[in-house]
Amino acid sequence: MLDGIVDVPGDLLDHGAYHKDFAEHAEDLRGVIWKLERSQTFREPGDTSWEAFRSGDWDRALTLLEADREAVRAEARDNERKGLRVQRVRVVEQPVTPYLQWELNALRMLAEEGFGLRIVKAARCRFLETRGRLPEIVVLGDRVLYEVRYLPDWTPCGARRIDRPDVISAAAAEIAGLYEAGEPLLSFFDREIARLPAPAA
Repeated sequence: MLDGIVDVPGDLLDHGAYHKDFAEHAEDLRGVIWKLERSQTFREPGDTSWEAFRSGDWDRALTLLEADREAVRAEARDNERKGLRVQRVRVVEQPVTPYLQWELNALRMLAEEGFGLRIVKAARCRFLETRGRLPEIVVLGDRVLYEVRYLPDWTPCGARRIDRPDVISAAAAEIAGLYEAGEPLLSFFDREIARLPAPAA
C-alpha cells in the first residue's frame, strides 16, 4: 500500500494550506498520529538549529536543539492530556548522512520527552518498496492521510491530502507494522550515533 500511495488521487495543498489543514484535523484528535520518514536528507530553512548545522557550527546546532526541550515537554504533556500519541518511524540507511545525524539528535530529545520513535534500517522495509522508495507519510487517526511533498532539493512545499478510509487504514497498519518491528530510537542512538564526530555541513 505505502509505495502505491503516489497513485491514489488526493487534494494538493501548498505549504501554508497543509499546516492549516493539519491543525484543523488534529485539534480534537484522540488516538494515534503515525509518521513515516524515508528520505535521508531534507532542507529545513527557518529552523535555527538546522541553519547552524548547515553553517558548520555543530555545537550551536545542538545547543539550539536543547533550547526547545521545554516546548517539546509541554507538547508531550498536552498530547497525553488529550489522549493523543505521536508514533514515528524513521528509516535509516548507513552510514548516516550529515542531515540524518543532525535530525537523530533532534528526535532523541523527542523520545526522551515521551514521543514514540522507532528506527527501521532501510533493508527491513525493502519488502514494502516494490515500486520505489516509500513516500513521506503522516496519518491522523482515521481522519486523513498526508503524503508530504518536497521540492527537488528536499525543501518542504506542502502535501497531498487523501481522505479514503481504506487507504488511511491500510497505510496506518503498514506503518504500525514497521513501528513494532523497529528499534527504540534511544537505544539505536546510544549505540550508533552518540559517539560520531561532528558531521560535515
